[in-house]
Amino acid sequence: MIRIFSILAGLAFTFVLAVSFVFEAIGTAHEGLPKSAERDFHEHPKALKLSTDGPFGHFERQQLQRGFQVYKEVCAACHSLRQVAFRDLTALGYRANEVKAIAKSYQIPVYNNATGELKNRDGLATDHFPPVVYAGQGTPPDLSLVTKARHGGPAYIYSLLTGYAEQPAELLKKFPDAKTPEGLFYNPYFANLNLSMPPPLAADDQVTYADGTKATVDQMSQDVSAFLQWTAEPKLDKRKQTGWPVLGFLLFAAVLAYMAYRNIWADKKGH
Repeated sequence: MIRIFSILAGLAFTFVLAVSFVFEAIGTAHEGLPKSAERDFHEHPKALKLSTDGPFGHFERQQLQRGFQVYKEVCAACHSLRQVAFRDLTALGYRANEVKAIAKSYQIPVYNNATGELKNRDGLATDHFPPVVYAGQGTPPDLSLVTKARHGGPAYIYSLLTGYAEQPAELLKKFPDAKTPEGLFYNPYFANLNLSMPPPLAADDQVTYADGTKATVDQMSQDVSAFLQWTAEPKLDKRKQTGWPVLGFLLFAAVLAYMAYRNIWADKKGH
């Protein structure tokens, strides 16, 4: 009897989930632009060439530092980086005293169990980047792993940052009701073509690079995309460095195994 009730309860739970999924899908299908408009005008990420490309690719520290500067001065107002600790920045070439100074510029919320109060203190190198308190509607996504969570990785981020444009006349002609709503911005690299984030990199020289690189919108977009690739895959260099010796060992082991086979079993084939 208990088994029957368990089966019935499981079936009921499955049915409720299926119904909710169907209604959610129907609701989603009626929101935003027509699906045909998204299909016809959505674009795949642009080509982005980074120093990490290819089996021998590696992170370029200067570019990562520039990308961190863009994040800190432009993106950090809305987007958090909670999976990254300040001390991780030493991998970008920052010295220990520089990392401490960067950490100290942030306020870390600390909960006091004794008093029940939440107070802020200066950041330490061992702390992670604190969550961003956003005053607008909704919560912008954390960027720590964004390049792994989006198809195209850093190329998607680069394309999104440089892809803001006016709606094409062809789109409005084909779908008169598809005009971008007030408060949203047209971007053909975003899934439904409209997003609430205004262009974060709207003009050249929004930051002043310490190494003298010209801070064009394209350059800043490339740099922050490279930085976000590093936050998502900080061990990418080591993986590539380790991969080649492992492949060499496997090839050597395969040759040894074949030679052992020929040596041990060659005279057994006739039997």
